Amino acid sequence: MAEKALAGVKVLEFAGFVTGPYCVKLLADLGAEVIKIEKPGVGDDARRRGPFPNDIPHSERSGLFLYLNTNKLGITLNINSQTGKRIFKQLVEWADILVEDNPPKVIKELGFDYETLKTINPKLIMISITPFGQTGPYRDYKAYGLNVSHGSGSGYLTPMPESEAELGPIKGGGFFEDYCDGLSASAATLTALYWREMTGQGQHVDVSKQEASLSLDRAEVSLYAAEGKVSSRVRMGGMMGFQRTRNGYALFNMGDDRHWEAMVEMIGHPKWAKDEKFKDGQSREKNSQELQSHIAEWLKTVDGEELYHKAQSAGIPAGVVRSPGDLIEHDQQLKARDFFVTIDHPVAGKLTYPSSPYRFSETPWQVERPAPTLGEHNEAVYSKVLSYSKEELVKLREAGII
Repeated sequence: MAEKALAGVKVLEFAGFVTGPYCVKLLADLGAEVIKIEKPGVGDDARRRGPFPNDIPHSERSGLFLYLNTNKLGITLNINSQTGKRIFKQLVEWADILVEDNPPKVIKELGFDYETLKTINPKLIMISITPFGQTGPYRDYKAYGLNVSHGSGSGYLTPMPESEAELGPIKGGGFFEDYCDGLSASAATLTALYWREMTGQGQHVDVSKQEASLSLDRAEVSLYAAEGKVSSRVRMGGMMGFQRTRNGYALFNMGDDRHWEAMVEMIGHPKWAKDEKFKDGQSREKNSQELQSHIAEWLKTVDGEELYHKAQSAGIPAGVVRSPGDLIEHDQQLKARDFFVTIDHPVAGKLTYPSSPYRFSETPWQVERPAPTLGEHNEAVYSKVLSYSKEELVKLREAGII
């Protein structure tokens, strides 16, 4: 088997829930050796969040945790004890990269701030992921994905049907912000790793979730900065938007004349399409509400999947809104690329997981191991990495350290 892209890179994960673990998962999937730290007896908060198989909550069967923590070694460690702090610093000495998501004040009080840890490991790359960053008046504020979404402006832009325009901003699906923030953190980590390979120097990387989420809305932010305009949440231009089909929703983008002409032909050259109100792009934009109502009436008679293929054949940018079930059961593109994989977990059993969004010709993605059960790799890590004896491990367990 070919060596993976990040083989030999050692990562210590001191983070929980979604953002930090997703950042590290991306590194683990590339071949990094990851040790994930969890609280003894409690574990990562993601263990208590669904979905769960058959809707039966179980700390070892959380779909969220299982997905985010494949390819990682898992240990438990009480870092609030003096012994736990000493062991943590031993793990930092082992690591190339530390990813943590604790408030700056807490990290300082624990003695795990970068200035302290770099004296132990001068080449350490420390990734600190917090809601608002390491500086500024909000540095110690707490926040969840929903707070970050609306604190960054991205929640405001969540699209809504025009009929419900008077309602306030809504929550995006799933943990979208957390995943995007984790992706930004992972990119920053790889950049810092590359820089260390070039210079031999480690560094502290300060990741603000607010800023990572805000960076997704650069076009809207620039529009306001330049022209004082705020983008509409209901529609982004008259020729874009979600519309109901006979059995779901579809999205069209008729940004120029050739898309419009292809749409008119696909519809069958209706009389309303010849109206002067729709003669050019400017006219169609001005009368977009009336135009959308005409298109909406036609779409209600059309099967979404059939429409999708017809529109693509006609050169019209279009898509249908698919549920997770549709994607797994019916998406031929994903099936052809073997995107979904089956992973066998010792407690959760065989489940279907998304794989990776990329394909390397020389360093292929693969599942080395399922997500760890709580403390599953205590003996392997403490004995093989830190050279603790079995007798010492027994004492650490009895003391509640691991």
